[in-house]
Amino acid sequence: MSAEGDDAAADGTQRIAAITLDEKTVVRRAPEIEHERAVAIFDLIEANRFAPVGEFTGPYALHLSVSDNRLVMDIAAEGGDPLTRIVLPLSPFRGIIKDYFQICESYFQAIRSAPASRIEAIDMGRRGLHNEGSDLLRQRLKDKVDVDSNTARRLFTLVCVLHIRG
Repeated sequence: MSAEGDDAAADGTQRIAAITLDEKTVVRRAPEIEHERAVAIFDLIEANRFAPVGEFTGPYALHLSVSDNRLVMDIAAEGGDPLTRIVLPLSPFRGIIKDYFQICESYFQAIRSAPASRIEAIDMGRRGLHNEGSDLLRQRLKDKVDVDSNTARRLFTLVCVLHIRG
């Protein structure tokens, strides 16, 4: 990264200041999913590294949606002026997201009645899949936008939330 990029990171311009999800196709989500969504958004706004490739200056407003099996990231200036759009095929994520949903369901069931050792084992698997998904997202974004690991993790959570359909 250049010294200029370091300055942008230090002054807080290369970050997401606002994030919205496409709610057109949203179904009523379970309270656990709503909680995960809210926490991911809160954590993203609190601390993130988000630097789109190009001559853009943030902070940014990010709108996430899914269209035609593609993740669409509409990036705007904090004031709302559109800057760029990133579109990623979601097929590479399909297996991870499916497995992640299954293990999350097991986790949510386990926390109701399973012994702590079972909950911990399921949670380790859940975190492992989440890391795998966020690493893949970061890799797929690498030539389009620079994100740190924690930002990629929270964005992956939101990608999963967008996959919940009726």
